[in-house]
Amino acid sequence: MPYKRLFAIALIVTACSGMVDTSKFNAEEYFSYAMKLYEDGDYEQAVLEFNSILLQFPGSTVSDDAQYYLAMTYYKREQFLLAAYEFSKLIQNYATSPHVPDAQFMLADSYYNLSPPFQLDQSYTKKAIEEFQAFIDIFPANPKVEEAERKIVELNDKLARKEYESGIIYEKMEYEKAAMKYYDFVVDTYHDTRFAPMALYRKIQIEIRRGMTNEALNDIAVFLTRYPNDERADEIEKLQAELNGLTAKAN
Repeated sequence: MPYKRLFAIALIVTACSGMVDTSKFNAEEYFSYAMKLYEDGDYEQAVLEFNSILLQFPGSTVSDDAQYYLAMTYYKREQFLLAAYEFSKLIQNYATSPHVPDAQFMLADSYYNLSPPFQLDQSYTKKAIEEFQAFIDIFPANPKVEEAERKIVELNDKLARKEYESGIIYEKMEYEKAAMKYYDFVVDTYHDTRFAPMALYRKIQIEIRRGMTNEALNDIAVFLTRYPNDERADEIEKLQAELNGLTAKAN
């Protein structure tokens, strides 16, 4: 019977008895034991064992494995900040490990899971975008690139919404200059989100109310160039015709 199978049977027997003496394990045996805990969903004990492996067997053939699965264990427990820290350690300390691509993705995904609703501070959202972009740049052929790109779009949408909603608040308070600054920021910074045409539309409405005809016409031209298929495009074209008519009469 192969040694690994004997060892696996021994682990099952000792685990069932509740008595596992890890003091005589070598690095590979200890890692196999910790992985069984991980696979069985005993994440609390797995954290202890993976940490112990890293302390007792630094530089061993399983060190990078232990580091990766320590991070994954924290992730499974939804301790995303600790997971991010441990994924970062793997990337920094085991640069040649085959786990690095997955660790980079999971680092980003940990911050993704820490990203709060749009009304709150968005530091983790920005960090998630940064790490997903690093993943895409470093591993462009990785099969998870599409998911990373999709999540970047989602996170940028959240950032855009925060700025857009701030603009609406200032507009309702009749601080229209401040509102336009927020709308400009959305259009310039998050031009590929669904909030960009919404922000530009509201800015155009403010410009028309304030008699800023030339500015409104310039922004209308931008709107129709960038968002010709937007649901507001027909209305914007009518506004353009009206403003051009008023300008012609004035001249």
